[in-house]
Parts: sequence; C-alpha cells; structure tokens
Amino acid sequence: MSSSALKFIKSLGPGLLFAGAAIGVSHLVQSTRAGADFGFGLLWALLLVNLFKYPFFQYGPRYARVTGESLIDGYAKLGKGVLFTYFILTFLTMFTIQAAVTIVTAGLAYNLFGITTDLNIWVIIITGISLLILLLGKYKFLDNLMKVIIVVLTISTVAAVMLALKDHSDKISFKQILPEGSAGTAFLIAFLGWMPAPLDVSVWHSLWSVEKGKDTDEEISIKRSLFDFKIGYVTTIFLGICFMALGTFVMFHSGQQFSAGASKFASELISLYTSSLGKDTAIFISLAAFTTMFSTTITTLDASPRSMARTTELLSGKSSGKFYLFWIFLLAAGTIVILSFFITNMKSMVKLATILSFLTAPFFAIINFILINSKHTPEKYRPGMGLKVLSYLGIVFLIGFSIWYLINL
Repeated sequence: MSSSALKFIKSLGPGLLFAGAAIGVSHLVQSTRAGADFGFGLLWALLLVNLFKYPFFQYGPRYARVTGESLIDGYAKLGKGVLFTYFILTFLTMFTIQAAVTIVTAGLAYNLFGITTDLNIWVIIITGISLLILLLGKYKFLDNLMKVIIVVLTISTVAAVMLALKDHSDKISFKQILPEGSAGTAFLIAFLGWMPAPLDVSVWHSLWSVEKGKDTDEEISIKRSLFDFKIGYVTTIFLGICFMALGTFVMFHSGQQFSAGASKFASELISLYTSSLGKDTAIFISLAAFTTMFSTTITTLDASPRSMARTTELLSGKSSGKFYLFWIFLLAAGTIVILSFFITNMKSMVKLATILSFLTAPFFAIINFILINSKHTPEKYRPGMGLKVLSYLGIVFLIGFSIWYLINL
C-alpha cells in the first residue's frame, strides 16, 4: 500500500465519530416512530433537513482544518457576546440532550441485561460507567468498538428492511404529508431537531478535527477531512431512511404504536428486527443497539463538558484542566437528577430535548455561516457560491419552521 493511501486511511475518523454521535436517538427512536406513525409521509422532512443542515455541519471540520482551531475559538473572535450566547444555549440544552440519550440507553440495557426493572438504577449505572471510562482515558477503545458496532447495526438494519419489504403485502405509498394539530407539529419539529443530529455537534466535530489534524499537512488534509465528513453524513442519511422504512413496513397501519416508556420501547424496537430476522437474532440486535446508544451516551457526556470547558477558558482568560472535571461531574449529576425526580417518560424527554435543539439551530447556522465567511477564515477556503446559496436557504428553513412551531403551540 502506498504512503499516500496510508495517510488517507489515517486521516479518516472525525466523520465516523460524527456518524457515531448522530446514529442514536434520531435514528433508533425518531425515524422508526416517523415510519410507524406516518409511513413514508415524512420522507420529505428527513431529506430536506439533512440537505439544509449540511453546510453548517460541514463548516465545523472545514474551519478546524484551515485554522487549526475549533469553532469555539472562532466564536470568541466574533466577540464575547457570541461566545457567551453559545455558553448559555449549550448550558440550557446539554442536560436535556444527555438525559434523552441516557434514558434510551437505560431502556436498552434493561431489555438486554434484565437484573432490575428500575430505570433510575440503570441511569445511575450507565452514567457512572461512562464517567469512569472517560476519566480513566479508556474512551479510545470504545470509540474503535463503536465504529465496528455501527457497521454491524447498518448491515442488520439493511437486512431487516429487505426481509420486511419481502413480507410486506400492502401497497407502499410515498404520499408526503404535513402533520396537523399540536401533537403532529410537535413531533415534526422534534423529528427535525435531531435529524441527523443537533447542530451544536458541528462544534464537537471541529474539536475532533483539531485533534486529528495536529500532525497532518493542512493543504492535503482539508480535502480528506471534508471527504471523511461526507462519508459519515451520507451514512446517517441512508440509515435514517432505513429506520423509517423499518417502522413503515412493520408497524404502519398495523394498529400498533411505540410505547412512551423506555424499557417497553426498547423491547418493541428489538421486535422490529426479530420479526424479520428471526427470534434467534434478538441478543445480537439488542447488543448492537445498546452499544450504539451507549457509545452515543459517552460521546455526549464527553463532548458537552469539553465544549463548556473551552468556552469557560476563553471567557475567563484562564486555562485549567479542572474546568472539564467541573462540567463533566455537573452534567452527570444533573442528568441523574432530571431522570430520577422530574421526567421518567422517555417520549417526553426525547421530545423536549429535540425541540430545544431545533429552536436553537438557527443560532448555530447563522454563526457558523458568518464565521466561515469572515476574515478569520482564509479566503481560498471559504465556501463557494453554491454552498452559500444552500446556507441561506437552510437558515430560512430553520427559522421558518421554528416560527411555525411557536405559532402552532
């Protein structure tokens, strides 16, 4: 194998991390629910939101690779007001994001391991183990394992969809719909919120790209970085459609609906696969789904505190490893408190987290666009006219649907 080929393989990574972070609640929960409740009626929403969010996610690795710094450092250059706004928005959403992914993971853990039916205990166990893995520096192993599990989950999902389609006798309708009523509107916004991921993941991606790019050639790595990102992005879109299809073929028009409880939902999710692949695959599928969500739980538990720690450093003018420890312990404790004393309904928790993410998305879209076109980004690396037009359309889309949701509350 040539040295250039080896360099290319080594450069891959952040895009796969992006896919790992994205393929979680938005796919396992929201896409399957969309298919079960609306069939392929919301396919337009899945495709449009991925199209219109694309530039703003892409600006994360683009900015990181050409400047050698994260989007957070870029926000600071745009002014402390921008950085402080990021700080506030992240603080307001990170607990709900962590709680949402943790409760889904807890439901899958109960379904896989049994042991106790108390989801609060599973929340504490999962959060505690995640903390230990991150603080002891063992995340790299799980990160590598996560990539393998995502491949396994992808193969399993495609196989389940193909077999479910083979057994599907009803006529498949691709008639697109706009959900009506407050419940339908809320679900649509929640579906858009985390499809393929919250826009603040662009900040995390920039942090990963900075770490990955420390020993690579800038001129070459920008092309490889964007290609790596596209691989991860296309994977998330493809799997989003697959999960929607699985929900459509197995549950749409069946009279069945997903439960609001985490443990029962996990059982129903696994049955989507076993009804097509056979009951013998239950353990295999349960392990793949659990590991995928557990990896997402760890990723978010690490990324939010890491982002807040860097923001705190820039706002305070002080650099300290204690900032990360403070934020990660605060996030872990806050997640346990929220899920133990306030919200035990998985459906409500996911809806709250995803709606908040969608309502804050216009901020990240606008700021990322301003930064990538500012003097802080070398002119030769700024987006071309096509990407700029798509960015303007994306900003209009995100703001428009946010206003539509608020009007229809």
